[in-house]
Amino acid sequence: MDGKRADCCRKTTQRSAEERKKLVHRLNRIEGQIRGIRGMIESDAYCTDILMQSAAVNAAVNAFNKALIASHIRGCVARDIRRGEDGVIDELVTTLQKLMK
Repeated sequence: MDGKRADCCRKTTQRSAEERKKLVHRLNRIEGQIRGIRGMIESDAYCTDILMQSAAVNAAVNAFNKALIASHIRGCVARDIRRGEDGVIDELVTTLQKLMK
């Protein structure tokens, strides 16, 4: 692991119990959708039906990412800017660029 990645992984974010619950709930739903797609593959479901379910998973992951980004900007990014840690802006830009590939 390069130094930048290792530093990233050491950071943590304190979330409220409610926010954590909502994010985990979204992930549980996505996990269920993925298991459903696997079941469709195993039962030889029609390709178009599987693709529609896959598109639903993509939409669910995008919704998860939007919620997490909003929370990150309102919490972590705002906090770090107030502390004078402007590097968080470059980190956010890099993250958004990766998400938009």
